[in-house]
Amino acid sequence: MSIDSVKLAAEQGMQKAIEALELNLAKLRTGRAHPSLLEQLRVPQFDKEVPLNHVASITVADARTLLVTPWDKSLMAVIEKAIRKSDLGLNPVTAGNVMRVPLAALTEDRRREMSKLVKKEAEAACVSIRNHRRDANNQFKELIKKKLITEDEERRAQDMIQKLTDRAITDVEKVADLKEKELMQV
Repeated sequence: MSIDSVKLAAEQGMQKAIEALELNLAKLRTGRAHPSLLEQLRVPQFDKEVPLNHVASITVADARTLLVTPWDKSLMAVIEKAIRKSDLGLNPVTAGNVMRVPLAALTEDRRREMSKLVKKEAEAACVSIRNHRRDANNQFKELIKKKLITEDEERRAQDMIQKLTDRAITDVEKVADLKEKELMQV
């Protein structure tokens, strides 16, 4: 184990935390139709639950409507039920082989709730990033105990990890701010 390998592991972990935040925020409804809103919705199929995007195509019809086209038409009722049961507050309408999912405009209260959710997700990402920093610093301490690095090298390595942490937290804040602005647009 070396300083570079610890730094690389911490950097990758922090990047994964940011990517997870982006994925979680993509699922939040903003009032505009986007396929990611439904992609990870779980649908029962053959004794297990699979993501909706594994059994149907999801496309945008217009700014406030998604189209869901199941590959197996027998799944239409199951998909409709899954969309209705989700906590997204959506009401799909089946028309032949296609399901239209209209998105109602968000109320001011709902926008505020979503904004709080964005902050909560962002804080969880920041906690994860700080945990990666802590783990890296602990590994540097282990390297000192094993006399593989000097205290000066450890101090420089910790500074480097802190800079990575600061950059990652800034990225999280940018992602969260973007999503909040998107949510507050009427």
